[in-house]
Amino acid sequence: MSATPHEAAKALADGALILLPTETVYGLGADAGAPEAVAAIFAAKGRPRFNPLISHVADAEMAADIGVFDAAAQALAQAFWPGPLTLVTPIRDAGRVCDLARAGLDSVAIRVPAHPAAKAVLAAFGGPVVAPSANRSGRPSPTTFADAVEETGFAVAAAVDGGPCRVGLESTVVSALDGRVALLRPGAVTREQIEAVIGPLADDGEGRRSPGRLALHYAPDAPVRIEATAAAPDEILLGFGPGVGETRWSLSPTGDLSQAAANLFRLLREADRQKPAAIAVSPIPGAGLGEAINDRLRRAAGFVG
Repeated sequence: MSATPHEAAKALADGALILLPTETVYGLGADAGAPEAVAAIFAAKGRPRFNPLISHVADAEMAADIGVFDAAAQALAQAFWPGPLTLVTPIRDAGRVCDLARAGLDSVAIRVPAHPAAKAVLAAFGGPVVAPSANRSGRPSPTTFADAVEETGFAVAAAVDGGPCRVGLESTVVSALDGRVALLRPGAVTREQIEAVIGPLADDGEGRRSPGRLALHYAPDAPVRIEATAAAPDEILLGFGPGVGETRWSLSPTGDLSQAAANLFRLLREADRQKPAAIAVSPIPGAGLGEAINDRLRRAAGFVG
């Protein structure tokens, strides 16, 4: 049974974990300032502790209480919040986001989600909530309530059902540190959209400050084969575009990147349940949102992005 936002907020205040829906993926949430609760997330996910977590807050004002926002960070927050953009900034108040949640770094990753249920939980709680994707580490992120419960529901005191996630990919992560803005992880907010606001991005030299950077990540149990033009009889082909593969396994029959992003993790999970010899995935164009989709696919296949 789904918990209410106030029930979820109380569970957080009691030091427990929750399942939190966002527009990107479902998150496994805890009070960002409580080391024991944050440690419980790592234990439930089997997540390496060198990987920092994103702090979710109710609004930009709370974000500014936690991180130090320069002009570029302020411009990006104004353009894309609430929404699927995470900003990595210098930490302002280390007491609000514990050292374990930041992987010992002097920076903090912050996001203001747009999902109404997430906003309600965060407003009721009144503080930052770390909420990495609610999957066991390395597996595809859950984009439905049922998948989130299947993955880490055993570890939570409250679970909020927010329906299917609209975006279906984790947030874009951008660092704004020392006057330098870099794309650390591609996502639904594209490189082109970011550069339209703040100009050219710097080369990525701060990947350690971002989650979701493991070489093998978002992976089902079956091997993933990318850039596939056909599938063997014992494989499942996730197609993209008109007439490619079976309709039930198509990321997007019309070649729509937003539809493909929303379907990616769900179809990886559903295909994996069939226990194929491998999951083959059609080529995906690399421009715009395709950059993020291909990043997740390369990591699911075991390639560094």
